[in-house]
Amino acid sequence: MRAAEVMSREVEFIASGATVQEAAELMGELDVGALPVGTPEDLEGIVTDRDILYRVVARGLDSSRVRVSEVMSRPVYCCREEDPLEAVMDLLGSRSIRRLPVVNAAGRVTGWLTLAEVSRRVQAESRLPQPGGQ
Repeated sequence: MRAAEVMSREVEFIASGATVQEAAELMGELDVGALPVGTPEDLEGIVTDRDILYRVVARGLDSSRVRVSEVMSRPVYCCREEDPLEAVMDLLGSRSIRRLPVVNAAGRVTGWLTLAEVSRRVQAESRLPQPGGQ
């Protein structure tokens, strides 16, 4: 199975100049724990709920004044649409990340994978009857 078969194709981006408050509000509306920063053609970083918690809230900063660019995570690790799920899982595990942008051959973000979704898909696949009744 390839990354493109599992990824979500609906990806919402936030601008690096947006405030952390705006990012948190968008995350709440979408019920997600992270947002890619920039555009599909220019991925600048990823801002996560943990980035906001540890880099803004824990430091007592004003989320309406702090810009996403100041707290987003970098570098951004990505996988390609054609990457096998095993390689995606290795990347997620080796980098201790839970979310991964998926890019096409031109480097444009075309999807989004989460550790939870990959795990659900692998688990569902493992429950399917195997050829030959095994």
